[in-house]
Amino acid sequence: MHQEALKRGNGRAVYQDCYTGKTLLGGDPYDYEHIYGSEWVHSNYKHLLSDEQIALVVNCPENVKVTLRTINQSKGKTDPEVWLANPHNIEKHQIDLRLAMENAKKAKAGIEKMVKQLTP
Repeated sequence: MHQEALKRGNGRAVYQDCYTGKTLLGGDPYDYEHIYGSEWVHSNYKHLLSDEQIALVVNCPENVKVTLRTINQSKGKTDPEVWLANPHNIEKHQIDLRLAMENAKKAKAGIEKMVKQLTP
């Protein structure tokens, strides 16, 4: 992910915030974000997967994106759909709701695809 960001920025990391759509540059206060956190994945798939498999699912490319640290800290371990349903979060963090929901949908699809690959 970092290598791709460096290519985009010709040697300087360039990312798109997965919730706002804003450009983030190396040195900005950003975090790698699990759109659906490990607790959510564990709660939903512990009956099918081992802890090691859950870690693989949580870290699937569709579920790991970049966002501002303030957004990551605000969202914490909350289900993104629940967090995005709060108008205060949308306004305070200048969330592009269409983009954020699209990324959440892609993350969930990536998780489901990975689970199918890992289960017989």
